[in-house]
Amino acid sequence: MRYIKCKGLKKDWSVITFGCWQIAPSEGWGNICSPQSADAVVKKALELGISAFDTAEGYGDGESERRLGKALGHKKQDVIIISKIWPDASLTSDDYHKRLNDSLKALNRDYVDVYLVHFPSTYFNSIEQSEKLCALMEELKKSGKAVTVGLSNFMEEDLLRLGKGIHEFCINQVPYNILQRDYEGKTRDICQKNEIAYMAYSPTAQGLLAGRLSNEATAFPARKWNKLYQEPLLTKSKPVRSLINNIAEEIKTKPISVALAWVLEQKNILTAIVGSRKPDQVSEFALAGNLKLSAEHLNQLNNVSLSFYRKRKGLFRALKKRYFEKK
Repeated sequence: MRYIKCKGLKKDWSVITFGCWQIAPSEGWGNICSPQSADAVVKKALELGISAFDTAEGYGDGESERRLGKALGHKKQDVIIISKIWPDASLTSDDYHKRLNDSLKALNRDYVDVYLVHFPSTYFNSIEQSEKLCALMEELKKSGKAVTVGLSNFMEEDLLRLGKGIHEFCINQVPYNILQRDYEGKTRDICQKNEIAYMAYSPTAQGLLAGRLSNEATAFPARKWNKLYQEPLLTKSKPVRSLINNIAEEIKTKPISVALAWVLEQKNILTAIVGSRKPDQVSEFALAGNLKLSAEHLNQLNNVSLSFYRKRKGLFRALKKRYFEKK
């Protein structure tokens, strides 16, 4: 497993971060992960050298945080824990402190290493509101209960509204994979300029790039909501998925490792977040922590990725045009 450093943190951060959305009951993944299974996958991640764990107050209404804290046991002080607050209209100091305290109680820990704003939300539609958010997050950091703070799902216009307060943040957690590259361009440029690294979530397109598409896998609501699992994008992504499978076979690894290794080679990527309810799958994706793709393979993947991405953007433009013509 390879490790890197993040602005504001002293601990080593593994290039693979374990995602804890699936280890608790949720609307997206159902209620099929038992506390025992959650314990087993977290311990497997630790065993394989994964040093960072991503959770949120909204994952199972705090159950993800509770299960993670219990599974980490005495190791919880050694790892990096990332949690998130779902922003609301109140934007009051007391409310934000209370919700961070609730997360700490669930984790059975005195602090989180990184505390993220889960979504930019319509509440931050003005510079004044965004600056107020920055001040609140700075306050949480100064309290010592969050070592550092970050963002999630913030795009160009959201980042610009933060003004000078943008310097408080070290992370922007964004959806990013070989089929989904919306956070490149100006959004990434702003983040790089301000030393805000990307945590890539959904780096395997919620398992679509893992090489094991099945009826069981596609039955989860989280995947039914994902446009990449719907036609025509599912068929259009087949050349990308086939190339990933072929490269995996050629270099004798798993497709999921190839998909992750591609993400980790992209600009401004600090780490890729991957979750699972099964220890054997954790063993598979942890392999990507030591995998480096050749220049030839990276070039091949970049070409099919850009081809798909252009088709995807063209399709969305056509659908948008058709929609407004009907209006």
